[in-house]
Amino acid sequence: MTKKSLKARASKLSDTQHQLDYLSNGIFKDGSLPTFKEKLTHYGLAEIQPKKLSILQINIGYMCNQVCAHCHVDAGPDRKEMMDQVTLEACLKVMRENQVETVDLTGGAPEMHPQFRWFVAQIRSTTTVKEIIVRSNLTIIMANKKYHDLPTFFKNNNVHVISSLPFYKRNKTDRQRGSGVFDQSIAALNKLNEVGYGKSDTALELDLVYNPSGAFLPGDQAALESDFKQALKEDFDIDFNQLFTITNLPISRFLDYLIASENYEEYMHTLVDAFNPSAAQNVMCTNTLSVSWEGYLYDCDFNQMLGLKVKGGKDHIRDFNLETLQKREIQLSQHCYGCTAGAGSSCQGSIA
Repeated sequence: MTKKSLKARASKLSDTQHQLDYLSNGIFKDGSLPTFKEKLTHYGLAEIQPKKLSILQINIGYMCNQVCAHCHVDAGPDRKEMMDQVTLEACLKVMRENQVETVDLTGGAPEMHPQFRWFVAQIRSTTTVKEIIVRSNLTIIMANKKYHDLPTFFKNNNVHVISSLPFYKRNKTDRQRGSGVFDQSIAALNKLNEVGYGKSDTALELDLVYNPSGAFLPGDQAALESDFKQALKEDFDIDFNQLFTITNLPISRFLDYLIASENYEEYMHTLVDAFNPSAAQNVMCTNTLSVSWEGYLYDCDFNQMLGLKVKGGKDHIRDFNLETLQKREIQLSQHCYGCTAGAGSSCQGSIA
């Protein structure tokens, strides 16, 4: 395929079928690279199978106050998709009946959902869920006065805050996310610190997430965490608990970027060459289920963005059947290389 035709296809890749076709053809179809399933076979690894369900990750809507170049959800201010009340209630029912240990709320900016606070309070007061995670972009806390008290709300509901921060320097962060994002993020982190988040003498967890800004793998998680902690403490007196490094998967906006910048094939070679058998045995789809804003079930958040619903029927939260889901075949494709490259990648950072 010519460079011109590659760029032409990039504009169509927001369609999930186009993304899947692109990932399945080209360098994989002609044998230039082994498919993900072939790679598992080469290492004598069995098909990836579900383990005990411990995390229910719920995407409650695509609306966001930011438009980030690497966003695999294609979130933004113009996205109106929101989980409705009936589906929120169905999620709560599943939590109550299945001893879910962790609920991971994501978006978009999940805080922009009109029922966000109600939902968090219901999880905390009416279920046995031990951990509530909210994935915040930080800037939402500073975006409008109605969000300024979010740190206190998080504290009162013992929420584990996981916040994305591209880098500990202004220029690099603003290049990736827009002018002013870094300063707003620092202001939000200060507010979280003020109520006790990230402090050694509290149990209020504040973790940061680092995604590479280009077509390369993240560096060593421990080393990056050390650099972030030192820089943020020295420059802004900010504390946090852990840094998670997450590999950018070749889907949605990042796939568009790879093709438009003519980096797609090189990046896929990088992911395949860095395949780690240990990471492959601990990928997040083994203990996590992802729920879309419409209530459909997926093996992971990335499969959700590709429209790959769980196999075997019972693919909606209202029809949730844990026994059936534990026996399902996990949907795999070439994007799965992103979770098994190097130290591995999950929503909780490195896995190997």
